[in-house]
Amino acid sequence: MGGTDGADGAVRVEVLGPLRLLVDGVAVEVPGPKRRAALALLALAGGRTVPVDRLLDALWPGGVPDSGRQALHTHVSRLRTLLGPGADRLRNLQDGYRLELAADELDLAQARALLARARAAADPATALASLRQAHALWRGPVLADLTEVPAIAVAVEDQERLRQEVTDALVARAVEAGEADGVVGLAAAAHTADPLREPGAVLLMRALAASGRPAEALRVGREFRRMLADETGLDPSPTLGEVERAVAGGAAGHAPGPASSARPTPATRLIGREAQVAALHRLLGQERLVTVVGPGGVGKTRVALEVAARDGAPVVLLAPVTDPATLPHALAAALDLEVSRGDVLAACLALLGDRPGLLVVDNCEHLLAGARDLVEALLAACPRLCVLATSREPLGLAAEYTYRLAPLPLPEPGGEPAAAASVAVFLERARRARPGPPPGPDELRLVADIVRRLDGLPLAIELAAGRLSGLSLADLHARLDRALDLLGGARTGDARHRTLRATVEWSYQLLTDDEQRLFRHLSLLADGADLDTAEQLAAELGLDGDPGGVLAHLVDASLLDADFTGGTRYRMLETLRAFGTDRLAAAGEQEAAEALLVRWALGLTERIRVGLAAADEAEADATLRREIANLRVAWRLARRRGDLDAAASMVIALYEAIAYRDLVELRGWAEELAADPALAARPGAIAVLGAAAESAYHQGDAVAAERLARAGLDRDPASADAWYCRMVLAVVALAHGEFEVTVEQSLVGADLAGEHRECLGIAALALAYGGDLDRARGLNERGTAAAVSPSMRSWAAYVAGEIEGLAGDLAAAEAHYRTALRLARGAGATFLAGVASVGLLAVLARAGRVHDALRGYTQVIDGFARTGNWTHLWTTLRNLADLLRTLDDDRTADLIDAAADRAPDAPAVAGVRPVRSPDGPVPDRAEVLRLARAAVVRAVQPGTSGERTASR
Repeated sequence: MGGTDGADGAVRVEVLGPLRLLVDGVAVEVPGPKRRAALALLALAGGRTVPVDRLLDALWPGGVPDSGRQALHTHVSRLRTLLGPGADRLRNLQDGYRLELAADELDLAQARALLARARAAADPATALASLRQAHALWRGPVLADLTEVPAIAVAVEDQERLRQEVTDALVARAVEAGEADGVVGLAAAAHTADPLREPGAVLLMRALAASGRPAEALRVGREFRRMLADETGLDPSPTLGEVERAVAGGAAGHAPGPASSARPTPATRLIGREAQVAALHRLLGQERLVTVVGPGGVGKTRVALEVAARDGAPVVLLAPVTDPATLPHALAAALDLEVSRGDVLAACLALLGDRPGLLVVDNCEHLLAGARDLVEALLAACPRLCVLATSREPLGLAAEYTYRLAPLPLPEPGGEPAAAASVAVFLERARRARPGPPPGPDELRLVADIVRRLDGLPLAIELAAGRLSGLSLADLHARLDRALDLLGGARTGDARHRTLRATVEWSYQLLTDDEQRLFRHLSLLADGADLDTAEQLAAELGLDGDPGGVLAHLVDASLLDADFTGGTRYRMLETLRAFGTDRLAAAGEQEAAEALLVRWALGLTERIRVGLAAADEAEADATLRREIANLRVAWRLARRRGDLDAAASMVIALYEAIAYRDLVELRGWAEELAADPALAARPGAIAVLGAAAESAYHQGDAVAAERLARAGLDRDPASADAWYCRMVLAVVALAHGEFEVTVEQSLVGADLAGEHRECLGIAALALAYGGDLDRARGLNERGTAAAVSPSMRSWAAYVAGEIEGLAGDLAAAEAHYRTALRLARGAGATFLAGVASVGLLAVLARAGRVHDALRGYTQVIDGFARTGNWTHLWTTLRNLADLLRTLDDDRTADLIDAAADRAPDAPAVAGVRPVRSPDGPVPDRAEVLRLARAAVVRAVQPGTSGERTASR
């Protein structure tokens, strides 16, 4: 937003001195301390939204009165009035207020920009001009009448540090440009204001010497040494001695500049972490100790360095430190402090004193106790110091605010891959490894899959992109299963980062034996574990410690992530899981761990089986859907281990899901098991064949369904498990219009399975379709009375809807269908919800509520198409064709009916139905779906008759 030529009025706020507001170049008085404080806080936010609660706490630090929110709103309204034509700059947002100012509309932003420009300038004269302009922006004591507001007082301290940086840079550049005479007074004033600050003393010495006053320069150095020793017991850094030697040798203009802290400079720009860096800056304005935690390779150090760069904060690098006793020496090195005698830590604390500032302590996890003691001493002895620590687990101090750094955002499914920060990091690093044209759509899709499989970890992404120097993108993608060893090299100095495996190993070795063991076993679970499962596993392993405590430390150590959405669940990143399974094999525990996981899955599926047949079916359904990824692992392990009985038990226990839910994968398990020749000799063979037959029926393969069901009956038609096969034969016969066979098979199945199953309902449907409505009602009422689970009650309600629809009582049919839908959806029985929807839509159409019927067809068609259930999809499409004819869309209706008439998996149609011969070829399945969806869209568009009756 422009500062001088915008149509919304030129606005300028100045905070480098007494608060001043200018609108269109004219100073505007801002009355009242709270209103002035509100304006200052909004301006100091630099265009970020300031939450209402933060403003209230700042303006009323002693406690917000009941009228506080209204008073704040009034102050903001008055400020908007004072802004005149620029009133729109002050925005009222849902969570706070934001003052939008361009860089040239806030003197603080100008000062920072000018300083950055000067630092980047190669020409001293150009830099000097920018620094003089920046220094002139300070007009006196900064916001002196508002420093009772704590947030403003903190900001004033930041601005004083900025002024100090500008002053130091101005003096140094003036000396380099041969204009030292003009800045001697400025350097002297800065040194007088803080006589124990070595950079200020060094700059004054250089300015004096460059002005032809070397004796005075050397005197300043001697006095600084004496004062530093008297008041702190410290010696100055080597830089002071170098300046003294340069002055004495007559080379003051080329003497070393001010000493700088040992802060590493990143070689690449930070991508995708702007929000995290901003959040940490805000936190450090409120908290004295913030610890950034997260797994290895997530980018904690890089983010901390970005935060440190803003204030020039020193960074204590602990990664190379192995002895806790040397921590004070690492701190001294970060502060450029040489201590030749005495207590090193005491010397560091004395140097930091009570001056405000930020200190970064990086990589604390391997020296946790020592780092905790060091930080605690810093906070106690330096009351105005803030510490930003990085660690794979919290330090454990009372003052600590834990900030958990997550991996980079992954590409959204169906979205633009390049918009994701994880992809952007990969592409930026890949460009350095192998320059070339930008990637095309197919390559971007590969990159998106790579960063997903690397969990969005910046280190893993950077290492992967670096491998493009010797691998193609496709080669890299194909080898990601070896990512722990593939991603790395010997280029970095830190041995922990030479491979991704070494990075994880670093965290793993810090765990206790019990923690390592539980971590290894949890790594087999593809989608983590809830608290009960994790504690059960810990108990099975016989861990010495409390399972809850072990889990909590694995979370603290960033090796597990705790998700509290809908209950506690512990998960691992895929890279950590890969490491854990490798360590499981290395420890010789793999076989026992796999057997334990299969036993867990058997117990869980049995509990799900019982739950799906009970009144609390919805809870069992939720458990199944939540654990499906882990059950998939257990199923595959059982198959790989040749444990046919375990695999069969899982399939049989999940029969309700195979029959009534959209978990298509489970149907594949049944079919795979049924095709195994070894199944014939196992006790669960009949039930497995019945489940596989049910799966084939749902896929529209009636031939395979009947073959599998008869194979099961051939083994023992009187077996209690034979009802699985009887039910499939019944529904296949029903689809073929063989109603007597349907009734016979269903009633035998009811004798075997009990009346609480769906058997009586299927027999009732056959009787109703055959015209015997009274007997159909009687059978269904028996089934309804015995039904326990919501899905069986839903089935009974659906059958009742079919019967009453055939009887012509459309209102009663609709009520039954809606009951069936409610029960099915509540229980997760998606197949039953689909068939109930088909019946309901047909009744709505018959009742003349065409628009209501049309709106439901797309959803039902999509549902059956997604699960591949063409048997019921053809019925749905034929019903839609009938409805389309009432809307004069005969051509689409004829095409649909013609495709259904030729489909081998379409159910038989009761009565005589004319064979349609549409113009042109009969559409295939994909085309018939497209035609149906397009016809619905046309029919519900504005301008069509939404309630046309179906009386043609």
